[in-house]
This record gives sequence, C-alpha cells and structure tokens, in this order.
Amino acid sequence: MSNSLFDQVDSIIARDPAARNRLEVITCYQGLHAVWLHRISHFLWNLGLKWIARVLSMFSRFLTGIEIHPGAKIGRRVFLDHGLGIVIGETTEIGDDCTIYQGVTLGGTSLYKGVKRHPTLGKGVVVSAGAKVLGGFTVGDGARVGSNAVVLKEIPAGATAVGIPARILHPDLPQSADSKTKEYFSAYGITPNIDDPVSMALKGLIDATIEQEAKIAALEKALAKLNNSPDGGDASSSDTKRDLDAIKEWLKE
Repeated sequence: MSNSLFDQVDSIIARDPAARNRLEVITCYQGLHAVWLHRISHFLWNLGLKWIARVLSMFSRFLTGIEIHPGAKIGRRVFLDHGLGIVIGETTEIGDDCTIYQGVTLGGTSLYKGVKRHPTLGKGVVVSAGAKVLGGFTVGDGARVGSNAVVLKEIPAGATAVGIPARILHPDLPQSADSKTKEYFSAYGITPNIDDPVSMALKGLIDATIEQEAKIAALEKALAKLNNSPDGGDASSSDTKRDLDAIKEWLKE
C-alpha cells in the first residue's frame, strides 16, 4: 500500500517541476486527494453502496473542486494537475500514467443507460486545460489533446488532437509508454516539430503559386527575347506570330 502511495507521489514530482518533495505533494495537491477519495467511493460503488459512494464523491467535489463519478475507472499514477473544474463521467476509463489538466471534461453524448457513454484513455495520455473529450470512444496510448480542443472521435496512439472539432495530427517525436520519464513527457500536451494539416495545406498552395509565378515570368522573358530576335525566331510567319500573341494573352489573364 505504501509503495503504491509513494509511487504515485513520485510520478507527480517527475511531471511537475513545482513539486519539491513528497510532503508537499501529499498535503497540498488536491488532484491527488481527489484520486484517493475516488478510490474509496469506487470501492463502495462496486460493493453496491451506490448512495454512500455518491455522497462521498460529492464531498470530494466540495473539497477539491474535481468531480469524479464513483463508477469511473482510474488507473495507477494518474495525475490531475491543478485539477479545478475537471469532470469525469460514470463510464470513463483512464489508463496508467495519464495527466489531466484543469477544466477538462470527459463526458458522454448518449442518454441511454447501461451503455458506454464516456471515453477510454489509454496509457500515458495527456489531456490539456479546458479540453472536452465527449463520447464512448478510445484515445490511444501516448496521445495528446490540446488546450480547449473538442474531441468527438477516436484518436490513434501517439497522435495529437487540436481544434474545434479536433483534428488529428501525427507527431514526429519518439514515444514512450512510461510517462514518468521526463524526456518524453509533454506538459499541457504541447508537441514540438508538428504542424496543423490545414496550415500545411495552405503553405503547400502558397509554395505552388510562387513556383508557378516564377515559371510564368521565365516564359514571358523567353517569349520577349524570341520576339525581339533579329530573325524573329521565324516569328515573321503568320502562324508563329499568332501563337505568340495567344500565349501573351493567356499570360495576361
């Protein structure tokens, strides 16, 4: 029991540079308190003492500002960083080593009872501040959700989701299943060396336009040189002159 406790505390210290020692984390981190209280309420929920479990979860919400339904399943070393305003629904499943920031909602879109309404987070997932993950789909291992993103569909392992509705990006960084390793942990889901696919498409269009303008300028220069040559490059013939005039008109358009 104590090994598991210190394992979770140490994982928080590894992911939060503001955490100075174990005592500070145990006494001052409401995200840790919320997870501990949830362990108890979840145990009571599984015993069938659902009303008592709900009362305890409401007490936890009052104490920490974090709402976790007793039916939710939370893995080991889950870190609710800052935590205020986090809402985790009944059928949510959170894998080991996940990090969830303030204002996140793991919610459901279905009104049917007894079905999987809330998301499943794989191992090492980072859900950044203000993000909304809505629906009974899976967020793959090591995935990242950007701040204020609204995720409505499955995210592949190792990918990053940003925007409203969220678009899927694929990072070019190595992935690690162990999010306790500082080298690979991405605070707030920020992933360097990655571009939005929309911005990449626009950049491609701009580059193509610049290249086309350069080719047109070279063609105009060649035509002008040909037209001004002493022999006219056979431009004296009516057919060649007509072709040159047609090309010039096309270039003007």
